Amino acid sequence: MRHASYEILFDRDDSNPILNAHEWPYPVHTVFNPAATLLKDGTTLLLCRVEDRRGMSHLCAARSNNGIDGWVIDSKPTFMADPENYPDELWGVEDPRITYSEEDGFYLIAYTAFGKSGPGVAIASTTDFKEFKRYGLAMQADDKDAAFFPKKFNGSYLLIHRPTTDAGSNMWISYSPDLVNWGNHKVLLPARRGGWWDANKIGLSPPPIETERGWLIIYHGVRHHASGSIYRLGLALMDKDNPEICLLRSQSWMFGPEVPYETVGDVAYAVFPCGTTVLPDGDTIHMYYGAADTCVCMAVGSIKKLLKWLDANGTEMSGIAGMPAEKAQLNVPS
Repeated sequence: MRHASYEILFDRDDSNPILNAHEWPYPVHTVFNPAATLLKDGTTLLLCRVEDRRGMSHLCAARSNNGIDGWVIDSKPTFMADPENYPDELWGVEDPRITYSEEDGFYLIAYTAFGKSGPGVAIASTTDFKEFKRYGLAMQADDKDAAFFPKKFNGSYLLIHRPTTDAGSNMWISYSPDLVNWGNHKVLLPARRGGWWDANKIGLSPPPIETERGWLIIYHGVRHHASGSIYRLGLALMDKDNPEICLLRSQSWMFGPEVPYETVGDVAYAVFPCGTTVLPDGDTIHMYYGAADTCVCMAVGSIKKLLKWLDANGTEMSGIAGMPAEKAQLNVPS
């Protein structure tokens, strides 16, 4: 579909919002920023961030046979903060991303643990979304927007995350042999500077999507202005064998807040996806996102169209954060 001035890459579902606080089986304030995965039986599972009426967040699962409607929501929180054993979860758990590790036979969940020091990246795993194994903090505060690649590289797990440092809020990549010990940290995708839509602060949105051409990354950029900020989405394509190398990065944003449920809410003018599912045809994408930090919405896109748009609207990169591509090497700790 094409708008008068730009191509529409994700079509919003007519039933949006597909989930909101009024449908929850217990009292909550808002429901947003859901992780997503397709279970082996074809069921779509969303692991939603749910803010309770105290202001603290937990995670709750909702399941649908078609990923659009007929959602069955867990009758109680699926994954609660555990500050007694994990003090970094004192003020809640937020914004999960789910990646299925076929090699391990379990789902990896990267989520934000909010404690006294601020937000940090924590990890859990599960096989059934009923029992969970926690690995604790992988990245200390101030760090968030984390997700795994669905495969290991030279025996190491790869995690994209977004620390906030004196140098800005850029996307980084880190490596681990065991989900506990992390190292070889480096900038993966830097925020632009100046007047760009993604200047100064960017972060990963859903986990990387494997395509024939490489790893497709949907990321968010934050544009600050006099009356607040705008969260919008762009694309990047990383090398399939060496995901540290960025091949293409969009110059313009491709999806942003436009309709009332995205522009009005607890955080106005925000679209924030934490999960996608790729349908059996290998091309159709369901993108699940939080709208205005208030409700859960869904939009449908196509991998082929996203890559075609990136070819036309992207700029070629030169390796790792400006390093010439011929010098970029996948340096995984042994």
